Amino acid sequence: MQHITIHVGSDHAGVELKEQVVKYLQAQGRRVEDHGTYDTGRCDYPDYAHATAKGVLSDGGSGVLICGSANGVCMAANKHAGIRAALCWNKEIAALARAHNDANIICLPARFITAEEAMAILDAFFKTPFEGGRHSARVEKIDLEQ
Repeated sequence: MQHITIHVGSDHAGVELKEQVVKYLQAQGRRVEDHGTYDTGRCDYPDYAHATAKGVLSDGGSGVLICGSANGVCMAANKHAGIRAALCWNKEIAALARAHNDANIICLPARFITAEEAMAILDAFFKTPFEGGRHSARVEKIDLEQ
C-alpha cells in the first residue's frame, strides 16, 4: 500500500475522468484526496488547481489535475513555488516528466485522451523515479526567488 497522498482535482470538463482516476488509484491501495469539482456544472479550473497544489505542498505528496486541455490547470498549479506540474498526453511524456523534471503533479487533457490512456499515463508517471544526476541542477533552477 502506498502511504503518500495523491491529491486530485479537476474542472467540469475533467470531472468524469477524475472520478475514474480516483477509483483507479484507490483500487491500487493509494491514499487519494479529492479536491473537486464534483459535478459537470461550470466552474473555474484555477480554484481546483490551487487547492490540489496546496495539498501537494502541504504533505509532499503527488497530484493529478484534469481539465479539457490540461493547459489551464497546469499553468495555475505551476504558479506555486515547489510545484512542477507537467502536461502529459502519453506514457513517454509522463515518464520523462518524472525522470528528468521531478514532476510532482501530472496534468491530463480529458478531451484528448481516453480513460484507458489516462490510466496507462498515470502508471508510467507513478512508477518512474526521478533520475537525479545532471537533472538535479536543472530542477533546482525552476523556482524563481521572489
